[in-house]
Amino acid sequence: MHTIAIVGLGLIGGSLGLDLSRLGHTVLGIARRPETVDLALGMGAVQEASTDLRLVKTADLVFICTPLDRVVPLAQELIPHLQEPTILTDVGSVKGSIVRDLEAIWPNFVGGHPMAGKAEAGLAVAEAHLFRGRPYVLTPTERTPKPAQSILANLIQQLEARLYWCSPSDHDQAVAWISHLPVMVSSSLIQACQQEPQPAILALAQTLASSGFRDTSRVGGGSPELGTLMARYNREALLRALTIYQAELASLSHLIEREDWPALHQLLTGTQAARPAYVVPELEWGE
Repeated sequence: MHTIAIVGLGLIGGSLGLDLSRLGHTVLGIARRPETVDLALGMGAVQEASTDLRLVKTADLVFICTPLDRVVPLAQELIPHLQEPTILTDVGSVKGSIVRDLEAIWPNFVGGHPMAGKAEAGLAVAEAHLFRGRPYVLTPTERTPKPAQSILANLIQQLEARLYWCSPSDHDQAVAWISHLPVMVSSSLIQACQQEPQPAILALAQTLASSGFRDTSRVGGGSPELGTLMARYNREALLRALTIYQAELASLSHLIEREDWPALHQLLTGTQAARPAYVVPELEWGE
């Protein structure tokens, strides 16, 4: 069993704490606010908690579960309190710059990304088994110690997550396609609808919106902070995806302008056939 510190007790950090505590590990929690510390203790997500980073000194594994822009600065604050063998990992949805910066200052770092989440955020909505059946990606480099990889992989398997390995750059381009691009596309859909000049038509559209619009617009109605950080930290891969997506939209427009219904039908037949490869049925609700 491990002594595991979780720095950042939101949805992901709190859910990790619930699962790891249930599995018998000793879980230490660190949060910025005393009320978060109290909530984490009260719900059994951690056995000990504090607002003081020095709590990590007894941990042999530390998860940084903060927004992307806080991962590296927080790691720099943590390092004076870590023991040399301690494994450090994160849960951020972008890996390239984070892995590069952190492995330069802490050799025992392994980049990670659990592909799990909910529409709501915060510790209050944390839940056990959030990672069960969900992808959990580890992104080691040639510099990542093998023992650290093995220990973290074993822990992820205990969470009953589906473990995947890839390079940081491959991760970022793949996630740009299936996570970051959808946020921008969904956001632009909402913004386009908002351009309807007639208030009565807009109100009617809002009234008639049902499951199709709800599903398509869900991620675009999520956290503005998270969406901005995705674009900021995965800028190059996201721009590439957006450029290709814009070209696909232009092709659709041309087909409709030309009233080329056979070609449009052929295109839609292709997308219908391609979709199942992206969607595991029980995960269809998305990231």
